[in-house]
Amino acid sequence: MKAFRYILSLLVLSVALVQCGGDDNNNTPDPTPTDDFIRAADMSYLPEAEADGAVYKKDGVAQDAIITLKNAGVNYIRIRLWKNPSTGHSTFNEVKAFAQRVHNAGLKVWLTVHYSDTWADPSAQAVPAEWASLSFADLKTAAVNYTGQILTDIQPDLIQIGNETNDGFMYPYGNLTNNESQYLQLVTAISAKIRQQAPDTKIMLHHAGTEGASWFYGKVANVDYDYIGLSYYPIWHGKDLAALKSSITSLGNTYNKKVLIAETAYPFTLNWNDWTNNVVGQSDQLIPAYAATPAGQLSFLNAVRSLVETSGVGAGFAYWGGEWTAWKGTEATNGSTWENQALWGFDNNAQPALDAFAQAVE
Repeated sequence: MKAFRYILSLLVLSVALVQCGGDDNNNTPDPTPTDDFIRAADMSYLPEAEADGAVYKKDGVAQDAIITLKNAGVNYIRIRLWKNPSTGHSTFNEVKAFAQRVHNAGLKVWLTVHYSDTWADPSAQAVPAEWASLSFADLKTAAVNYTGQILTDIQPDLIQIGNETNDGFMYPYGNLTNNESQYLQLVTAISAKIRQQAPDTKIMLHHAGTEGASWFYGKVANVDYDYIGLSYYPIWHGKDLAALKSSITSLGNTYNKKVLIAETAYPFTLNWNDWTNNVVGQSDQLIPAYAATPAGQLSFLNAVRSLVETSGVGAGFAYWGGEWTAWKGTEATNGSTWENQALWGFDNNAQPALDAFAQAVE
C-alpha cells in the first residue's frame, strides 16, 4: 500500500510539474482547425467524365475524386448549372444528383448558376432560349421562380447569380451597359428570393479579372450579396500577384465585402495528352517564378491562397477545371483544352497541387 501511495504521489507531482512548467503560453489551448476559409474545386465535368469511364487515382489506386479532394482539405465543390443545355450535361437533374453526392460526402456545394443554356462569360451571356421571347417582367418572374426551384431541390450553400457577369447577364435584357436598370432589377429580385427562401445560403457576384471590377461592384453596391468573386488566370488577367492582392484588398475595403478568387488554374506541364489544342501551352504564358511542373503548379496555387488569406478581406479560393483530364483518349480532337492544368496528371494520379487545399490552423 505504501508503495502504491508513493507511485501515485510521483504521478500527481509529474502532472503538476508539466502543467506549471514551460513558457508563458502554457495555459493556451492547442491550436484547433478552422474551416471558415473556403478551399474549393470546380468539378462540373465529373459526372460526364465518369459516365464516359474516366478513372481518377490517388497514389496509383482508383479513388472517388470527391473523396480525394475531401481528404486533401477541400471543403466546397463548385458546380455549374445551365438551364437547358444541348449537351445533356450540367442540366438541372444532373446537378441535383451531383450536389446530393457532394453533400453526402460532407462537403458544401458552391453553385454557379449561369442563367443561360451554355457558357456564360464576358464574351457571351445569352438568355436561355426558353425565356428569349418573354417580356422583361415575365423574364424576371421566370428567373426568380427558377432560383426558388434551385434552392428547394439543389440546396446550395453558396450560390452565384451569374457567371463572370462583367457587363451583366441574360442579354439583351440584363446587359449592364445598355440596360443597367433591368440588370439591377434582375439581380436584386433574385437576391431577395435567396434571402427570403434560404437565408443561410451565401450569395456571390462574379467578375472575370480585376480590370473593370471596381466599376462593376460600384454598380451593384446596393444589391444584397455576401462575396465579391474574381476569376484570376495569368494568361488573361496579368502575371503580377502583388497587384492582384492589392486589388483584392481595395475591393474588399471599398465595398465592405469578403473576396473570393472564384476561378484560377495553372499548368503542371506544357505538354499535352490528347489532340485538342490547350489554352496554355507556351512558356511566355507563364509567370516566370512558377514553372510548368507539378511543383510549380503547387507553388502557384499556394501563392494565390496566401495572398487571399493575407489580404485582410479574403474568404477563399476555387480551382477551376481540376477534373478536366483527357478522358476521351489521346487521339481525341474534341477532348480537353485543360488537361495540363488539371489536378490529376496524364497518368490519372492526383497531383501535388492538392497539398494547397490543406486545412489551416488558427
